Amino acid sequence: MAASDLQSVVHFALLSRILAIFFQMVFNSLIPDHRADAFRVPQLNSPSTGDVLLEFLFGGFSRWDAQHFLFIAEFGYIYEQNFAFLPLFPASIWAVAEILLGPLELWLSFHSRLLLASMLLNTVIFVLSAVILYQLGVAVLHDHRLALMSSLLFCLNPASVFMSAAYSESIFMLLTLSGMLHHEKARPLTSCVLFALSTAARSNGIVNAGFLFHSQLKYCILYLRPKLKFTGKDWHKLFLSLVLRSALLVTAGSVVIVLPFALFQYYGYLTFCRSAVNPVLTIPQHLLQLAREKGYLVPDKDSVVPSWCHHRYPIVYSYVQDTYWNVGFMRYYQLRQLPNFLLAFPMIALGVWAAWEYVLADPWYCIHLGLVHRKLKGEKERDGKPLSGFHSHRVFVYVVHATALLAFGVCFMHIQVITRFLASASPILYWFSAYLLQETEPRHLAQDSATSSQTYKFTIIPRNHLTALLQDWRRCSLTARCVLGYFLLYWFLGLALHCNFLPWT
Repeated sequence: MAASDLQSVVHFALLSRILAIFFQMVFNSLIPDHRADAFRVPQLNSPSTGDVLLEFLFGGFSRWDAQHFLFIAEFGYIYEQNFAFLPLFPASIWAVAEILLGPLELWLSFHSRLLLASMLLNTVIFVLSAVILYQLGVAVLHDHRLALMSSLLFCLNPASVFMSAAYSESIFMLLTLSGMLHHEKARPLTSCVLFALSTAARSNGIVNAGFLFHSQLKYCILYLRPKLKFTGKDWHKLFLSLVLRSALLVTAGSVVIVLPFALFQYYGYLTFCRSAVNPVLTIPQHLLQLAREKGYLVPDKDSVVPSWCHHRYPIVYSYVQDTYWNVGFMRYYQLRQLPNFLLAFPMIALGVWAAWEYVLADPWYCIHLGLVHRKLKGEKERDGKPLSGFHSHRVFVYVVHATALLAFGVCFMHIQVITRFLASASPILYWFSAYLLQETEPRHLAQDSATSSQTYKFTIIPRNHLTALLQDWRRCSLTARCVLGYFLLYWFLGLALHCNFLPWT
């Protein structure tokens, strides 16, 4: 059954990417681009026929922040605001464009090859992410139907356009989910390395260190509780050795996870605060000209160092977010931003609802921070494990992780970014949405004989739990229609708006 489920997920993920590319091309052709005041990669040479064709096919995936990623991959970190974007994704598409797509240099410019590389890389990564999400769901939820529905929902997630465009959301999602999966399998070293790579893609990967801290704290408590009656010197030695071991592991793991971000900040410090660069000699003239026209800051050994270099902790990332994007505590709470709050409301509502639903199911366990649990009245256990599904005890740390990200996003970030922020960082959105569908539409998710239990057959329109719900739309409950409508509406609107430089999440 697992093999059939995986085939279903892969098929649906590929179909989702093909449809995204197609609709992006249609919307980009029919809707005129909005003249947004956004950064654009300067183009000097006249485009070739291949460049024009590639722009027609995939140009919608190079909007907004994608321009920064493509610029960094092509020219490096030249402008100060480039340091808001971490290096893993630009380095990855550079490698694909240079190595795998190098033979196309006669027909495509390097910029076009970077765009093609980002689209191909994100497509592969997106499919792998859907597979890893299914495997993580099985490991945590112990419910293959819920895990399958979660992965199918991921294929049509509200932030789907950002996982196709030249953005770092896809690679961050893959690394984060992979780190979580290896963490569930008790492979701390592998999970720490994967979490560290996720930090090299997006700064919020640092939060993943919390998984290591919680697991070690829980391990200490579960190991020591049966030995509380034991007294004497050996008890103190056992306690100290266990605590020191866990503290050392958490510290080392946290250092590994934070290290890529710290090294990137140090690179920014050396670039601007200890600059040995003469921009006239080292930076292309057209990029210098753009810097003069737009007021962009470039590293220059003869100019005054930026103000952030004199801070106690000279972190370029937070300075750029503050200065260029006005990111800060409650700064976005303005009446004119009300449409963006409405845009982000469904994601915020789902996040709060998921946390509330989980806490209500077992308040005692949540009050004790998911470290110890008691058997609830009427609860049945299998091999000493709690019931499967969204209310499983193993879901607790993921709910806390998602809630922490949500709280940070609501307080500090541009509110509309929360949609892609959570959709690419936590499995809770997909698990809880699948749980709601399972609760309101049990007849569809119970039809294993018509879907996953049979030998999977490749068809143009796949037959799975999600497509069965969509085909039976009129008979679905209001909750199911709201969840499915949200996913589908944002999937389409994202492609139509984002790909034409129109404001989106």
